[in-house]
Amino acid sequence: MFGQIEGSWKDLRDGTGGFGGFPVSEVTGETEAEALPDPGGLDSAAVATTEVRADADESSSTEATSEAPGSEVTEAADTSSNIDSASEDEKLVEMTRLGDRGAFNALIQKYYTTCLKRATYMMRNRSDAEDEVQNACWKAFQRLEQYRGEGTFSAWLSRIVENQCLMRIREERKSSFVYLDESTESNVRLELVGQRADPEDELGEQQVAKLIRREISLIPPLLRSVMLLRDVEQLPMPDVASRLGVSVPAAKSRLMRARAELRLRVAKHCGPKGCATLTHRSRYKQAAYLRAS
Repeated sequence: MFGQIEGSWKDLRDGTGGFGGFPVSEVTGETEAEALPDPGGLDSAAVATTEVRADADESSSTEATSEAPGSEVTEAADTSSNIDSASEDEKLVEMTRLGDRGAFNALIQKYYTTCLKRATYMMRNRSDAEDEVQNACWKAFQRLEQYRGEGTFSAWLSRIVENQCLMRIREERKSSFVYLDESTESNVRLELVGQRADPEDELGEQQVAKLIRREISLIPPLLRSVMLLRDVEQLPMPDVASRLGVSVPAAKSRLMRARAELRLRVAKHCGPKGCATLTHRSRYKQAAYLRAS
């Protein structure tokens, strides 16, 4: 057996025979066929893959092309709507500046819901948020001349609402509650005084009014009439002058003399403090802190 194997090796080395009874051409041909793949098969597979990818790219580009006009139309519509809204706000602002309060009402109704949502998010309380939105709207109406149109009206109004909410939050942080039924370490109790007028003050006011009426009645009629028309009835000086049949400078001169006359007459009833004696009021309307005995 070993002799046959050795002979096969010699024939294989010399190229004259095969190995194990197989010719050299068959062995080498099959080996080469198995070792080297078919280049034609690789090219066809690559071409097929390339075609699939090309079809996918073409379909995606087609879809993108078909979607692009729609997105551009949507963006254009949004831009035009924003421009129309801004121009409408500018017109309403100009109408408000000319005295049309209905135009400002239309602006507030347009952005009230947005402002209320923002205020509620900041305040965490709808009732407080409604109060601050109302304050912001009133402040925006009072200071509308400060709106210069550099941005949108909605952004300007939103900033006012935010500032109002921040001011309210700062005030609440600084405030503190005092409980009347709890004792404190400083042994101080808080006494709340009624806000109604003191009986002594009411009597003093009645006496002063009676005194002034009496002294006005003692002023000469030429001066008393101009004082009654101007200081009591609160008429403008042109109307006072027309009723008296005199010029406005003459009416002003009479009024100045009448006031000086009344001042001299009332000064006789004043104490060392002058007219402050008649206008003095007690300060019990303020909260009084009393040390407990």
